[in-house]
Amino acid sequence: MKTYTYKGNVYNNLYYLAEVLAHDGTFIPRTISDTDLEQLGVNVAEAEEPIENIRARKIVELKRQRDTAEVEPIEYNGNSYDYDDKARDRINAAIIALDVQTAQAKSTASIDWTTADNQDVKVTADDLRMVVASVAQRSNALHVAYRAAKDKVEAASDVAEVETVTLNI
Repeated sequence: MKTYTYKGNVYNNLYYLAEVLAHDGTFIPRTISDTDLEQLGVNVAEAEEPIENIRARKIVELKRQRDTAEVEPIEYNGNSYDYDDKARDRINAAIIALDVQTAQAKSTASIDWTTADNQDVKVTADDLRMVVASVAQRSNALHVAYRAAKDKVEAASDVAEVETVTLNI
C-alpha cells in the first residue's frame, strides 16, 4: 500500500492527493508515475497494510470457504447427493411427494434418484430426510469451524499469524 506525503500531510490514496494538488493548480493523471510525483514534491512510500484490513480480508475468505463447502455434494448411505439451491428444492419436493404416495398406498413409496455422480438409486422420503440431516450436521460443523477460525484471526497480532489460519473442519 502506498502513501503520499505532500506539504507535511500523508494521503493513503492517489485520489485524495490529486484533489489537493488540483487545489494548488496542478492536475495529475491517475496513471502518473512515482518519479513524476516526486518531482512535484510528493514523497511516495510503501506502507504496511493495516492489520485490520488483512484480518477483514481473511474473514471474508473464510466465509467464502464455508459457504462453498455448505453446498458441496453430501455423502449418505454410500451415495453422493447434490445440495445446491436446485437440489434442495428437488429434495424437499420429493419428500412431500413421497409422503403423499406413502399415505395413499399405506406402504413406503420410493423413487429413482440421480446422485451427484450420476448413479440412479431408489430413495424414500426418509432417505432424503437423512440427506438433509447430514447436511445440517455438516453445516453446523462448518459454522463452528468458521467461528473458531474467525476468533483466531481477530486475535492474531501480525500478518503471518493471520495467514496461517485455516477453516479446520
